[in-house]
Amino acid sequence: MKKDKFDLLTISKISQARTGILKVKNGEIKTPFFMPIATRGSVKAITSEELMKMGAQIILGNSYHLFLKPGLASIKKAGDLHKFINWSGPILTDSGGFQVFSLKVRRNSKQNRKDFCDYQSLVKATDKGVEFRSVYDGSKHLFTPVSVIKMQKIFGSDILMVLDQCLKNPSTYTEAKEAMQRTINWAAKSVKFFKSAKNTKGQLLFAIVQGSLYQDLRQSCAQELIKMDFDGYAIGGLAVGESPKEMYQVLDYTVPLLPEKKVRYLMGVGYPEQIIEAVRKGIDMFDCVIPTREARHGRLYFWNNKLLKGKFYKTINITKEKFVKDSTPINKNSQFTELKNYSRAYLRHLFSVNEPLALRLSTLNNLEFYLQLMSAVRQAIKLGKL
Repeated sequence: MKKDKFDLLTISKISQARTGILKVKNGEIKTPFFMPIATRGSVKAITSEELMKMGAQIILGNSYHLFLKPGLASIKKAGDLHKFINWSGPILTDSGGFQVFSLKVRRNSKQNRKDFCDYQSLVKATDKGVEFRSVYDGSKHLFTPVSVIKMQKIFGSDILMVLDQCLKNPSTYTEAKEAMQRTINWAAKSVKFFKSAKNTKGQLLFAIVQGSLYQDLRQSCAQELIKMDFDGYAIGGLAVGESPKEMYQVLDYTVPLLPEKKVRYLMGVGYPEQIIEAVRKGIDMFDCVIPTREARHGRLYFWNNKLLKGKFYKTINITKEKFVKDSTPINKNSQFTELKNYSRAYLRHLFSVNEPLALRLSTLNNLEFYLQLMSAVRQAIKLGKL
């Protein structure tokens, strides 16, 4: 695998927190960092220029959705995913494994809109790969360890993720062991293909540690993946039903096994306090739908204390009646003029009449907060104050 792609700069004296520089094809990324999620090639309601302005270093795209729409042909014709979505910075693409295993799909369009069937009835996992049906038209497809790497190469991704099998928590030991072993086997096929493939200069391949909430499985999976010498290591299968305490326990016995000089990625996490705690346990990378999803429901994030002590942030539900006559700015400290000039009463009104501008303004606010959070975290680590 590629060497010297991660420079470890600072290790905290009071925790396992660290700062570093991750070098990828389309730039260098300061760690720890958060990736706004552009599932279908777009961070909902936000432009690429705005993401750059608020300090996004890298975004996350999803292979499952991009494969289905717009499809590989459209992205390949554009040159790659960067050109297709007009984003010049780094991109990480998930293999689509989580979506394949977790999405719930409408049984058919003629049934009641609330009538769903569980994804398991439409997914078949074997050692070969995963057979699934499209959420858009029901067409059948197969993802294999090699095909998802080929797909991400077409995207021109800076960081490629291997295909893994993710289970929801809780799961039985037998289920977790089978999924873990399959994840290891798929990872071996992925790295073998990646090493032999052409035109991978600057691209990084990350493995994913699975094993549910079972310590021996997590540790065994990590040890086997480390032997394959990936560019980075993700911890998957968390934030899928377990408590925060259980998640932290998994990190406590998994992170110390991962190579110190390789970047560590906690997938799908989380709330600000969870990110802080994971950073303290040695995690470098994060992604989560929380800032954008909660923005769409009118929950806005603001700073309480930039020293990251105690409850360092607060939230408001802008849809509540008490904001009907609130003439104060949405966020007087924002760098975006919209958030400084529009009032909270106006934003509350936009939500009440289902105007799309409400989603845009609230999403700007929350993503700006999350990216400021990561900048503050990096500074706090350097100063020994996290």
